[in-house]
Parts: sequence; C-alpha cells; structure tokens
Amino acid sequence: MRLPASLSSLLVLLSATVPLVVAAPSLTDHSSCGCFLTNGTEARYFSNHKFFDFRSQSQYAGVPKVITSADDSTEADKTSKFFDTTQWSDMWMVGSWNNSKTVRNDASVLMINSPNNVYIEANGDRTNSPQTWLTLRTQRLATFQTAAEIESTEKIGFQFLSMRMLARTIGAKGAITALFTYRHSDKLADVQEADLEVRTVDPPELVHYTNQPSYTDKGDTVEEATENVTLPDALLRSDWAVHRLDWTPTSNTWYVNGKQVAQISFQTPRDPSKIILNAWSDGGQWAGNMSVNDAAYLQVQWFEVVYNGTDGVHTRKAKRDEETGRESDLVGRADEGCKAVCSIDETPSLGQPVMLWNNGAGRIRGQPGGGGLVSWIPSASVLAMFALSAGLWR
Repeated sequence: MRLPASLSSLLVLLSATVPLVVAAPSLTDHSSCGCFLTNGTEARYFSNHKFFDFRSQSQYAGVPKVITSADDSTEADKTSKFFDTTQWSDMWMVGSWNNSKTVRNDASVLMINSPNNVYIEANGDRTNSPQTWLTLRTQRLATFQTAAEIESTEKIGFQFLSMRMLARTIGAKGAITALFTYRHSDKLADVQEADLEVRTVDPPELVHYTNQPSYTDKGDTVEEATENVTLPDALLRSDWAVHRLDWTPTSNTWYVNGKQVAQISFQTPRDPSKIILNAWSDGGQWAGNMSVNDAAYLQVQWFEVVYNGTDGVHTRKAKRDEETGRESDLVGRADEGCKAVCSIDETPSLGQPVMLWNNGAGRIRGQPGGGGLVSWIPSASVLAMFALSAGLWR
C-alpha cells in the first residue's frame, strides 16, 4: 500500500510526538519522585511522601500497665525506644496535655493524655499477620479518663494532603477515636478541622465525617458540616480497613477501602494544619460516659501521607486563584516543573511508590483521571487508528 505524501508526513509527525507506552510503572524510592499523583474523585499532585509501618516492630512491643495517678500519667515516659527514632520524631510527637483549662461545657470527667497510652502492641494471634501494630488507648479510671494522642510536629505545616491508615477501633462504649487535620483558633468560627471520628457508643457500622466547626457559639448544629455514614461492604469499626482523607482546596473527600463514602465542600480548611490521631473521652454528650475500668483502643497497622507543606523544604510555589484569592495546591504539576511523577495508589508494594512517568528525557504531558494511572496510547496504535479511519487499510 502506498500512502499519499501528505499523509505519510502526518504519520511521521504523529509517531514522533505521541509517546510510547510503558508496560508497567516501576518501583522507585520516594526521593526520586518530583511529585505524587493520587487517584480518586479529585486527582491531585503533591510534593512529598511519608510512610510509617507498625507491622513488624516486635523489638519494641509491650503493653504498659495503666497509670492510675493523674500527675504520673502526664509525666510518663515514652513506652519504647521506637518513639525516639528519627523517622518517628521528625514527624510525630506524643501528647501529654489535659482538658482542665479547656473543658467542654458538657464534660463530666477530667481527661489526661498520657505518653503511657501510646505503644507498639504484639498480635496475640501468632498464626496471623501482622506481628504488631500501633495502639492508642483510653480508659476510664476512678477520678479521671486516661487518653492518648499523637500529632504532627511543628516541623511540617500540612497544606493539602492525601492521608491513609489501615486501622480499627475496638473496646467499650463511651470513647472517641479519630484521624483529622487541625488548625487552632481561640475563636470557634475560625477553627479549621477535617475529621474522621468513630464513637463507640454508636452502632458499630457508623462513622462521622466533618469539616469543623459543626456547631456555633450558641450551641446550634451546623448541618452542612457533617456526613454520618454507614461503612461500606458490611464493615464494622472493629474490622481492619483503609481509611483515607483527601484534603484539597475545594473539598474534603473520605474513602474506606478505596470506596468514596463522603465529600464535604462546606468550610473546607484552607491554611496549614497539623495531623492528629487520638483516643479519648470526657464523659460528655458527644463521647458518652465510659464505665470505670472500661477501655477502648485505636489500632493502626500503617499510616501513609502525600502532602504539600509550608516550611520551605516541603513546598513549591503555589498558585493563587485570581477569582477567590485562595492558594491552590497546583504544586508539583507536570506543567509547573515536576518531571518525575510517582504514585502510591498504583504500587504493588505498600509504602514504596512507583514511577508513572519521567519527563527528564522528554516532555510527556497528560491529564489525571479518576482512575489514578495516566494511560498512554502507543504510537503504533495511533497510526493504526488513523489509517483505519481514513480507509487506507482494508
């Protein structure tokens, strides 16, 4: 078959400009990635990646006895050397504050966060994996509620992220376990917070997602701020599941085991925030009243986050929306200078990203889709489709 000269020239041009397909994304180290592209409802690019694996930490495992003295609880030591490691301390700190000066109006018990309640726990069933997990414990004692909290350090101000944890909540009624972003303000209306909360007083399939504040200074409920959701696929809070929050400039979206379960655009946080995980109760209306000696636990096998930061190391220049005046998270996009684009969603190895594409040797562009991995059409396929549509091959 002989093609017209003009058509031959066009096919040569197409073959030169359409990138060849890559058989599969290749595993890489996160330090080789210029940015990370997420999948989901709103595919986004993020500059940084962290992964914390608590599944094989037997050398640090041990369940500490509950400290029954309020003063000793606050001053307790860390439960193992794991919490002195550089990887941990570069990201996390263990809380030791109490609610004596910030008691909610309906709180009926003193709550004290103790480092003694954050520990690596061994799996009692040695026939099943994992070997260990991170546990946050809260227990009602005679004179106070001992609780647990970890929060990100001041080293990183998170401004838009996608964070995930494989976790479960077990234990008695009257506790809250949570994963959330948080920016403090003395004025309630200015608090910025995106919550995943589990109330053990609830039916075991129910969870709550909120862009705080969910109430006003007068005590009125802000209905638009919250979605109360039944876990998918007959899951219960006591089942291990991957809980995910995607915080973008326009909304917060939550997923369970990869399925979207909630999305809230109302009062989406906009400014740099902390990440916090906790297990607590204060005997108030929201948490419920836990019986003396009862306990509840947030258990986490692993935690992973891709994010944009605000400390000069963990950020690139953001764009300002001329219409709204808000900073966007267009950080690390291919057209903003990110050449090596990675994914934590498409990887076959948890915690290790894959390289989706690298523009270092050539300019490859694409638009992210809801499914995650950007697809490339082989040059040969393009040429074949063109020729067929032109009626040249019969």
